[in-house]
Amino acid sequence: MAQFRTFVERHLHIFLSMKNQSKLGRLHAIVSLALSQQNGRVGPVTSSRIAHLRFVENLPGTPYTIYHEDAFAWLRDRELNSVHAVVTDPPYGLVEYSERQLEKMKNGNGGIWRLPPDFDGCKRSPLPRFTVLTDGELEALRKFFERLAMALMPVLVPGGHVFIASNPLVSYLVYEPFIHAGFEKRGEIIRIVKTLRGGDRPKNAHKEFSDVSVMPRSCWEPWGLFRRPCEGRVQDNLRRWKTGGLRRISEAEPFRDVIISSPARGREREIASHPSLKPQHFLRQIVRASLPLGEGIIVDPFMGSGSTIAAAIACGLESIGLESNATFFAMAERAIPKLAAFDSN
Repeated sequence: MAQFRTFVERHLHIFLSMKNQSKLGRLHAIVSLALSQQNGRVGPVTSSRIAHLRFVENLPGTPYTIYHEDAFAWLRDRELNSVHAVVTDPPYGLVEYSERQLEKMKNGNGGIWRLPPDFDGCKRSPLPRFTVLTDGELEALRKFFERLAMALMPVLVPGGHVFIASNPLVSYLVYEPFIHAGFEKRGEIIRIVKTLRGGDRPKNAHKEFSDVSVMPRSCWEPWGLFRRPCEGRVQDNLRRWKTGGLRRISEAEPFRDVIISSPARGREREIASHPSLKPQHFLRQIVRASLPLGEGIIVDPFMGSGSTIAAAIACGLESIGLESNATFFAMAERAIPKLAAFDSN
């Protein structure tokens, strides 16, 4: 007991810096660090409900917390008005991330995952084929985002923004539920990115119809931008909640809704082999814009390999990541410090 008291006193400054977390959350972090130190390492503990508080080496003032937990369970228990922004690339209805579909992708069988051929000597990453979703799966998608929007609304502070990755084929299933839940649609962030999605000739008739593409080649990715309504004027909301607007690139340059971004490749892919990995060059622009005064907590409810959390660390912003998949959570534990230190320029 005396050793535990000494440990808490030694790390008191860390726990005081977590003033926006609940008392239970801070207690979880204390226990997690204590157990980690007792074991001579900073690693997983037995309960997935316990926070994994981390500080990236060379970035001592940037804490982040990750949970191996279901996002909806965590959001249900979260204090009201305690999250300042959400930046996430969700699994679309969990269809493509079901055990069956992930196993097919791993074995090269495809399933919902399109396995593109080598091109220009480069092996491309698999892509979800949203055109093969059934009517029932599309309805499940809409209900999934309805549930997510309802879960996010009470934990976000007034004026808090949600940046949510989507796809041109299914974005309507994301946007309508958020608007119905009471969020204001503030536009879209268009990520200009060239992929191998779309542009194919008719299947099994590509020679007969060589001048025909079934769909256009996709060169962009929409990110829905939503805001919980402000309390009064934006300036009043900024003073009270530190939210309501987007951080400018500079005094002379506002944040823009079009960002040119290549897919994550090379070293980033070596660090984190998640199938939906987004590049740090793009994510750092998003997370920086999400906190207009550079204050508050960013949450990624579906962190995957932790790329959003890494981007927040690189920008000096506090963040929380949630991931229910054990494989991806372990990947995030390893990848976050390396992605945060990655030179994206």
